[in-house]
This record gives sequence, structure tokens and C-alpha cells, in this order.
Amino acid sequence: VQLQASGGGLVQPGGSLRLSCAASGSILSINVMGWYRQAPGKQRELVADIISGGTTNYLDSVKGRFTISRDHAKNTVALEANSLKPEDTAVYYCYAAGMTTSFIGFSSWGQGTQLTVSS
Repeated sequence: VQLQASGGGLVQPGGSLRLSCAASGSILSINVMGWYRQAPGKQRELVADIISGGTTNYLDSVKGRFTISRDHAKNTVALEANSLKPEDTAVYYCYAAGMTTSFIGFSSWGQGTQLTVSS
């Protein structure tokens, strides 16, 4: 299963950006999709995820500013990032875990997309 992320870029503080990620391959079901980020010199951290039932989880520092959504039919996940701050600068990675059509579990990562918040 492959994940293709897009939508990163340079944004001014207070601005907004939408990240998108599409999963492709022999997918039977996806249990969870989400976004992680890694800033220089820091560990990768979970930003937000959404499980198949619709429950969402957010990093405390992005609550109220970021919104994760998922299109089950298209196997896509999006992250709407608003009121961006310089500390949101990082490489953002999408993630998905589920089951293939061969009934084998998978967990896959996208290639990463850079989000830079700077004036």
C-alpha cells in the first residue's frame, strides 16, 4: 500500500494550508489514517489521526486550529491547518494502517511534505 502526500509549502504566521494524502494499492480496509510531523532535531510526533468509526485525536498544541477529515470511498485523508504558527514548521507525514485484499495487515507512511511557517 502506497501513500502519496501533497499540499506542503511556505505560509505566513496566521495563515492556512491544507495537506492531502491518498492511499493506493490492494486495500481491503483502513482502520486509521493520520498525520505525524517531525521538526529538525525533534522526534516525530502524532499531529492528528482518525479511526474508521470517525473518532479523532489531536496533539494538544493543534487542537482548535487543525482539523482532520477522511474520505472512506477514496481512501484519502486531509489535514486543514489554520492559524499556523512558526512552531508548526516541520515535515508532515501521512500514515495509514489496515488490511490488504490478501488479508494481511499493513501500515504505511507517505513520503513527507514540508510545511514552513515564516514571515
